[in-house]
Amino acid sequence: MNQIYQVKKIVNPKEIHAEVPGSKSITNRALLLAAMAEGTTKINGVLFSDDSRVFMKALKDLGFPIDIDENQKSVTITGFGGALPQNLCADKAEEPTEIYVGSAGTAARFLTAFLGLSKGRFRITSSEQMKKRPMKELLIALEEIGSEIQYEEEIYHFPFVIGFDKLKSHSTRVNIEKSSQFLSALLIVSKLLPKDFDIQIEGTHGMKYVSMTKQMISDFAPGVYEVEPDLSAACYFYAMGAVLGVQAQVKGVNFDTLQGDIQFLKVLEKMGCSLEEHLQGIVLYPPKDGLEGGCFDLSAFSDQALTLAAIAPFAKTPVSITGIGHIRFQECDRIQAICSNLFALGVKVEEKDGDILIHPGVIHGADIETYEDHRVAMSFTIPGLMTEGVRILNPMCCRKTFENYFECLERFVWFV
Repeated sequence: MNQIYQVKKIVNPKEIHAEVPGSKSITNRALLLAAMAEGTTKINGVLFSDDSRVFMKALKDLGFPIDIDENQKSVTITGFGGALPQNLCADKAEEPTEIYVGSAGTAARFLTAFLGLSKGRFRITSSEQMKKRPMKELLIALEEIGSEIQYEEEIYHFPFVIGFDKLKSHSTRVNIEKSSQFLSALLIVSKLLPKDFDIQIEGTHGMKYVSMTKQMISDFAPGVYEVEPDLSAACYFYAMGAVLGVQAQVKGVNFDTLQGDIQFLKVLEKMGCSLEEHLQGIVLYPPKDGLEGGCFDLSAFSDQALTLAAIAPFAKTPVSITGIGHIRFQECDRIQAICSNLFALGVKVEEKDGDILIHPGVIHGADIETYEDHRVAMSFTIPGLMTEGVRILNPMCCRKTFENYFECLERFVWFV
């Protein structure tokens, strides 16, 4: 695909029937849980994307036996009960084991926690983008526990050499206002700590993801684990149905899910859509008299702030998005990305203290700057379905979580 994707305006849209990859959040948690389990686990429905491939490559580099079958969307991993197969004596090695986490935030946080509590020395490097993202709160917590960290560039940022020295405390405190992944990482690797170890929490951001982590830890056992379809990706297609005024269904998406982004469908319901759960997946019916505006707190499912912002100009009244201040620290400053791209489309938008107010209006074509952020690329494709002249710059940044997003859009979304 070219470095610019020309979105095609949809004329006389039909029903949307889409299929999305496996959940990124569940896939990455399952990869680490399988690696830390005792025995062999087959994970089905795996998301294959830049992020998950980086995670799998890191586990391979650590010596874990992994059988990958992309055609069947499955990965089989043999774990050693929390031990590292290749580095049981790595603390005696002269050179640290090299691990690369790319731009994958989940892999970066989870593997840092795992290796930070493992005997040995591990040099973890990342992309330039990941160097800028928050890690400090997790690294401080690991240092309090007993991790030894040598920073090679900026303190509390990649790259660094990490490994476990000795247990210094039976408790630690972690602030999760910038990322709940800090807490999820510690919870998953807590099996390496004493049973009475206490993790104290500051902040409430992302607790739905923390609940997902706890449930997966409770449910996980070697054998077979099924990954749910990715609700974050599914929401784009439901949002398309809402603005195009057509019925939308995503295969395998149900209300009984581990993923907090299901709440975005409730937002669409408040905006005038209706929902029905069918055997093949939830069906969204568009509003009969256009989308309603309103004020929506997305603190529990902030990945959908971009999706809501992309459809907000088509509502009859203003849309206010609150509880999203922390998204400044994700793959890009997503608040700035929302405001600048809406302005480019001709939309009046106001931002104050991390809250965004978007006014309805008639949009026009524009080039969408994606800032190397997959969710910016996928969300801001939606306005292009409604008007001519919307172009997505660097569209293939969507490979991070949904590498064939644009092919899916063109191949099978618009038929009944």
